[in-house]
Amino acid sequence: MTTGVGFIGAGPVTQAIHLPVVAGLSDRLHVARVMDVDEATAAAVAARAGAAHGTSVEELLADPAVEIVAVCSPHAFHAEQAEAACLAGKKAVLVEKPLATTLDDARRIAKASKDTGVPIVVGAMHTYDPAWLAAERHWGDLPATARRVRSRIVLPPNARFETLATQLHAEPVFPARGGDPSDPAVRAASLRGAILGLAIHNLPLVRRFLPRVEHVDLARPLTPFGYVLTFRGGARTAELIGYLHGGWREEWSFEVWGDGGELRLDFTPSYVRAGSAVADLRTVAGLRTFGPNPDNGYTAEWRHLAALATGAEALRYPAADLVDDLAYALDLAERAADLLLQGRAA
Repeated sequence: MTTGVGFIGAGPVTQAIHLPVVAGLSDRLHVARVMDVDEATAAAVAARAGAAHGTSVEELLADPAVEIVAVCSPHAFHAEQAEAACLAGKKAVLVEKPLATTLDDARRIAKASKDTGVPIVVGAMHTYDPAWLAAERHWGDLPATARRVRSRIVLPPNARFETLATQLHAEPVFPARGGDPSDPAVRAASLRGAILGLAIHNLPLVRRFLPRVEHVDLARPLTPFGYVLTFRGGARTAELIGYLHGGWREEWSFEVWGDGGELRLDFTPSYVRAGSAVADLRTVAGLRTFGPNPDNGYTAEWRHLAALATGAEALRYPAADLVDDLAYALDLAERAADLLLQGRAA
């Protein structure tokens, strides 16, 4: 018997990323039900997996065939739906990033998880990437001696990858961003959205080496979507660049420089099933390279969910850590937005 998965939300991430990954793990997982507020989308996406469908979250949670719940709905609904999945007694819950939109909501999810014993996993796929985990086992005191961190996410628009990964049903049409781009309030809102929508992928990695954000030196939104950020915590500095551009060139990298070593990871784009990152770890002992592994972070994440559901593994990242990751992202977003509102960002 394989474990049944229910999807709350059948948008592009569900269609182009999660469904193909679950299909590739058919020895342990199957799609049991797909829910979407648009019935035609729910029906079309469920038909691909031979699953039941509907427009009701309550129906999905009441379905005994649904043992793992994947919350892939708009961010504002994550807390309510993740809490409900825990209270329904499911075996595990995946919440797409961000865990929630407020710290109070994140704590609400963590409390529900603790009270019910239902493990929560956040869709921060790079924290499950095999190359990242291999480097972590060998980097020694690099987190304690790190001095500089850099994250670069430079990609074509998601829609290009989505249409290559699958034939999207009901491809979403996002409303144009309104407001005067020279208005500091508009720029601040754009930057906050970019941090919680794009930078958040790598922020759990950044937090391992720069645990506290104490001062944001530079905060600049990029058009059509992106950011440039520099910030400090103690004697450590971080530079974050994220940009969705009009071309095809991509770079998804993460780098750390410390007193006793250096680390660089090069990740594959989210929608491309091209295996894990490659991690180069340089210490006094020499250069070690980890990866590429055939599985990327999404596959590793779903393997972990399947193992949680059967009791074969313990939860890798406790709920308290997930709350701290969100607190870090929210703090950075608010500090960067405040810098723009004060008119001091370059």
